[in-house]
Amino acid sequence: MSINWFPGHMTSARRKAAETMALIDVVIEVCDARLPEASSNPLIQSLRLARQRPCLKLLNKSDLADPKVTAAWIDFYNRQPGVKAMAIAVRNPGEAARIPALCQSLAPHRNDGIKPLRMLVMGIPNVGKSTLINALVKRRVAAVGDEPAVTKSQMTLDLGGHTTITDTPGLMWPKIEFESDGFMLAAAHAIGRNAVIDSEVAAFLATLLLDRYPSCINQRYDFTTDGLDGIGVVEAVAKKRGCLQKTRHGNFPDLEKAAMILLTDFRSGKLGRISLETPESRAAMRATRKPSAPAVDAADATSS
Repeated sequence: MSINWFPGHMTSARRKAAETMALIDVVIEVCDARLPEASSNPLIQSLRLARQRPCLKLLNKSDLADPKVTAAWIDFYNRQPGVKAMAIAVRNPGEAARIPALCQSLAPHRNDGIKPLRMLVMGIPNVGKSTLINALVKRRVAAVGDEPAVTKSQMTLDLGGHTTITDTPGLMWPKIEFESDGFMLAAAHAIGRNAVIDSEVAAFLATLLLDRYPSCINQRYDFTTDGLDGIGVVEAVAKKRGCLQKTRHGNFPDLEKAAMILLTDFRSGKLGRISLETPESRAAMRATRKPSAPAVDAADATSS
C-alpha cells in the first residue's frame, strides 16, 4: 500500500509559508522524535535554504522515543550547517522556555534590542506545533487536537521582548517517496485515517517492533512473539484482547480493532519508549534507492 496525503488547503498553506519565509529570521521545524527524518518535510528545507534561513529543529515527543536513538539524532542534526537540534516534550510545562534564546543564538543580528526576532514554526501535521505555540505564549491561543491538520491558517503572536512567532498549518508534501515513511507517519498519526488501512499500518509497526523492540510486545500483551510476523502479532493482540468477529462460520480475529489497540498503545507510549528509525537505518534506506528531489515552485522559493 502506497500512502500519500495532501489535503487541498495545504497548497495555499505552502505558498503562504513561502511568502512568510522572506520576513522571518529563524525557522523552528517541529518533528516527531520517534521518526525525525520521516516527519521532516523536504519542502521546508528547500524553502528555508532558498532564503538562507537557519533552523532550530525540535524533536518533539522525545518522552515517547528511545533516548539513545534521540541522542544519536541530535548529534546527526547538530553537525549540519545552520541547524541546531533540541529534544523536547512540549506537553511538559517549562520545556519550551529555552526556545527563544536558542533562536536568538541562530540570528545574532537580531540581538540589538531594536528589530524584533521573528520566528516561524513549521512542520507536518500532529507533531505538536500548536501545543508549542500555547506553551510559548503561556495561554491557549492555538487549537490543539489529536488529529492531523487541526490548524488551517497562519497566526502571528507577539511574545514580548522584541520577539514574534508565527504558527503555520501542518504541511505535508505531495508525494511520499519512501513507502516506509508513509507507514511510519501513519503509525504516528500524522496522516488522516481516510488515507490508510489501519490493519496494514499496524502490521508494519509490529514487524518493526519484532525486529527492534520485541520485549515491548511481550510486556504489554503477555504473549510470546516466537515465530510470529507482523500480521501474526496483530492477530495475537486480537485474541488476547478479545477482539473477535462472530460469524455463522465461527469467531475470527477482528484485525481492525486489534490494529487500533496496537497503534493507540504506541502513540500513547504504553508500549514503551520506541523510535521507528535511526540515523543508520535512514542511511541504509537511502542507499537502496535515491528519491527524486521534491518539486518546489519557483514562486515558493523567491516570493517575498
